[in-house]
Amino acid sequence: MSDVFGLDAYAPKEVAARVTEVGVAKARLPWLTQALLGVLAGAFIGLGAVMFTLVASDASLGFAAQRLLGGLVFSLGLVLVTVAGAELFTGNNLIVMAWAAGQVSASALLRNWAVVCAANLVGAAGLALLVALADTALMNQGAVGRTLLSIAQAKVDMPATQAFFRGVLCNVLVCMAVWMAMAGRTVTDKAVAIVFPITAFVAAGFEHSIANMFFFAFAALAHAPIGFGAMLISLAVVIAGNIVGGSVLVALVYWVIYLRPGRSPQGAGRPGP
Repeated sequence: MSDVFGLDAYAPKEVAARVTEVGVAKARLPWLTQALLGVLAGAFIGLGAVMFTLVASDASLGFAAQRLLGGLVFSLGLVLVTVAGAELFTGNNLIVMAWAAGQVSASALLRNWAVVCAANLVGAAGLALLVALADTALMNQGAVGRTLLSIAQAKVDMPATQAFFRGVLCNVLVCMAVWMAMAGRTVTDKAVAIVFPITAFVAAGFEHSIANMFFFAFAALAHAPIGFGAMLISLAVVIAGNIVGGSVLVALVYWVIYLRPGRSPQGAGRPGP
């Protein structure tokens, strides 16, 4: 299909088939493999959050430059997940395509989400502990630490409706980044596909549940005056938004376009202008 249109990348219909196939493989991974790969993903996203914080702590940067540069360096997290190999809860919302196609059971889907999300929390919290032990917060005369804590506080203080819809928008972009990375054939293809959507969601202030786990874990380790219950509520709201954004607005939409029974085969795989 891709050769017909002169593209080196996989065509959209081919990507849909690949995402479904990968979703089946992910759902069938042994739970220990899922858990260990989930721990790695949580740590990888935590590294991206650290890089974002370094940029955000630099008061000499203007607002737009700070947001865009911060989003660019945060992309490290998903590049590591995609290229090095790891299981990320938000990206795994795309397994819904395999579920909708009848190739993954609802119980297998939910088990994957539960195991991977919990493992992501362990990885993000573990990375937060290492960052605390390394005294990274003392960089830039302590501005990095202050920025980490202010980010965590702002997330807890955010109204639930706002957090939910920012979670929706975030995972639309994260899952589109994963989708486009699946179209690539080289590491360079995948990295380029990831950078722009991830930069956009970070710059726009959308909410990523796994990144939030890192910020909350660091705040807890620093004994910040943020209630544990408030952090849990914030995480739950953002996780719900992430699920809607990735599972409904990306996975199910593309399933309807390319994989639903009885769809018209003509033009389904033709790339857009």
